[in-house]
Amino acid sequence: MSRVCIPDSEYVERRKKCVEMMKEQNLDVMIVNGTESDYANPRYFCGFWPLFERVGVAIAANGNAAVMVGPESVIFAGDVSRIKNIYPCLYYREGANPSYPEIKTNTYNDVIEDLGVKGKKIRIGIGGYMETTVVMMDGLKECYPEAEIVNADNIMVSLRQIKSANEIACIREGFRIAQIATDEVIKALRPGVTELQMVGVAQKAIYENGAEYEGLPMYVFSEKSTSHAISRPSYRVIEKGDIVQLNLSAKVDGYSPAIGLPVGMGKYSPEKKDLVDFCLEAHKWTEKQLKAGVLASDIAKGFLKFFEDNGRRQNYVYGPCHGTGIIEVEAPWMETTSDYLLQPNMTFQIDTFVSGPTFGLRWEKGINWNVGLDFALLSNRISGSVNYFNRTQQDLLGYYNVSIPPYLFSSTFANVGTMKNSGIEFELQSTIIDSKDLSYSISLVGSTMDNRFVSFSNSE
Repeated sequence: MSRVCIPDSEYVERRKKCVEMMKEQNLDVMIVNGTESDYANPRYFCGFWPLFERVGVAIAANGNAAVMVGPESVIFAGDVSRIKNIYPCLYYREGANPSYPEIKTNTYNDVIEDLGVKGKKIRIGIGGYMETTVVMMDGLKECYPEAEIVNADNIMVSLRQIKSANEIACIREGFRIAQIATDEVIKALRPGVTELQMVGVAQKAIYENGAEYEGLPMYVFSEKSTSHAISRPSYRVIEKGDIVQLNLSAKVDGYSPAIGLPVGMGKYSPEKKDLVDFCLEAHKWTEKQLKAGVLASDIAKGFLKFFEDNGRRQNYVYGPCHGTGIIEVEAPWMETTSDYLLQPNMTFQIDTFVSGPTFGLRWEKGINWNVGLDFALLSNRISGSVNYFNRTQQDLLGYYNVSIPPYLFSSTFANVGTMKNSGIEFELQSTIIDSKDLSYSISLVGSTMDNRFVSFSNSE
């Protein structure tokens, strides 16, 4: 069965690009760490996602690479990882802290020297600095007390923030599946069900339609729980008049876009409707600002000013966007201190969260489809893709007339408007030199976009 995924060749290219950046920063080796919950950086290079244990990828400036895992993950990693040099290391064991006395494990010295990096006074870069545990860092310092160890997360952000055609295809597939789950939850949503029951509906939908896992721990919150910017669903029974917040996501080869929207159990109170309408307007405002060449902090400052100009400063929590990709929330964030320019093929979740006095709500949604052509010439020395996309953003409010049953009320307040984004994305890669001692390639990416508001689906 064919599926949307990242090809093996792209993992090779990622490591080559990493080596080029390492040389620019005079790094002898880079250690990229991750956990079961935040696996994105090592998975970017090897495709492996650990269970219970941790994972690290070591990349030497000569291009050699290895994967480091806990002792129980060696066979698992060997079957899944695109890097086949697998080393069991106690630094990456599970939190119960087993010692595995009968298993021969490796040290950082073993791994790094096997990659061809000699000497003790070396310069080591750490990718996934936030995911690097005290045990990992202490082990590295014990093995290399004279080394200079530096935070190299800037390399990871540079590599991951611009998406390839294959990455965008995975994100679009994730959105497609998440939309199916959203539709199924809205069909099943009614007073009398619990938040967790609705999460079960979403889980069934994503797995039946091709997701490898939830893109995030999916949640359905109701009423008071909606004030939690981050939380978990509960056994709370959803009641008539509640505001219900959905945030659903599907993981496709690691890529984890999400859809978030508020749904009303009957007619909103004036207070709730005012805040829902404002949140949507803030969401739409952000979408209009997203263009290549714009300074990210200007958008974030304008977003905060939008709240202030509308007398809603007390409802502001954060915003307006964060990167999305191998993990649902990834760098770069878009904040008032952000100093980067938006570039073609960056991918963001427009994450508009508004906090009310007793409830909160979030808009976070996108639906994508595209028609494309992938090509390779001259034994893959020249390759690329051209994609036409037509994305529909369903982010506007109105009433739907619905049947009784299955609904308990004759109408429900939900998302009914439509905005379309269309354009062309292209990527061209050329390998100029590919020898044992030297590899040099160039890439060109670009896109065009046309944004249009279409209609209200219940405008009649």
